[in-house]
Amino acid sequence: MFYEPEDGHGLPHNPFNAVVTPRPIGWISSRGADGSDNLAPYSFFNAVAYVPPQVMFASTSAKDDRGDTKDSVANIRETGVFAVNIVEYAMRDAMNRSSGAWSRDVDEFVDAGIEKAACRSIDCAHVAGAPAVLECRMTQIVKIEGAANFVVFGEVTGIHLRDDCMVDGMFDVTKFQPLARGGYKDYSVVRDVFSLDRPD
Repeated sequence: MFYEPEDGHGLPHNPFNAVVTPRPIGWISSRGADGSDNLAPYSFFNAVAYVPPQVMFASTSAKDDRGDTKDSVANIRETGVFAVNIVEYAMRDAMNRSSGAWSRDVDEFVDAGIEKAACRSIDCAHVAGAPAVLECRMTQIVKIEGAANFVVFGEVTGIHLRDDCMVDGMFDVTKFQPLARGGYKDYSVVRDVFSLDRPD
């Protein structure tokens, strides 16, 4: 099969997300200028640099009460900070609950029953029980093709690692089993890892 996206795929559901998979989930917490907290998962997320450490996530739709974007990007525009909470398998239902297109006055931490904690290097909340949290200072928001498509870049200013995920000085993802996004309604979980030596 071959198709050009502008002509449509002719399938019951768009296969694009199923092709680029699995995708790590950035559970983004942000705080508006009015002090309101927001929490939402984004599967267009990844680390992009080591020194200084930097991450990105992309928001690809808009809400009527936020103009050209959603709560996360709107908050980050106002305050310039956000946190990336890493999603473990045990928190899949809470993460999914926070994915709803709720009104801007809904605090997803409260709505989904998630305990929040204060970040240390930025003025923002994070998921208290997350296996890892990356506190970030926004460096740029880039508008890309599409009416509501924005990519947010951030420099990591603080990193939380949960103690039970550390084994012999290394962060062991099998201790918490990170959740990843597939296509359609699909998710996957990392339970097995293996190592390869670089050829150089």
